[in-house]
Amino acid sequence: MATSGNLLASLAEAADTGETFEELLARSGFRVERIVSTGQASPPGFWYDQEVAEWVLLLSGAAQIRFEDEAAPRTLAPGDWLDIAAHRRHRVDWTDPAQPSVWLAIHYR
Repeated sequence: MATSGNLLASLAEAADTGETFEELLARSGFRVERIVSTGQASPPGFWYDQEVAEWVLLLSGAAQIRFEDEAAPRTLAPGDWLDIAAHRRHRVDWTDPAQPSVWLAIHYR
């Protein structure tokens, strides 16, 4: 794990390998990761149901997240963030295929 870096670096490399997850920091009950999506979405019928809460910030690109308990998906633009409670079922309906969608995700207890 690096001790410093740039969240918007190496995006071309990430685009070449598909969606990437990079752990930036981990401590007891707390993990920070960078996610780079290039048009990926959750598989049909799949819902995340995570043991821990997750705070996400979209830094670049665009995305749509759907919560099982909401009728319509939420469209995210750069700067938009969400705090997702543990076990709140959600899925990624869409990420921008034309440019990298860079997420900062903080998983916490």
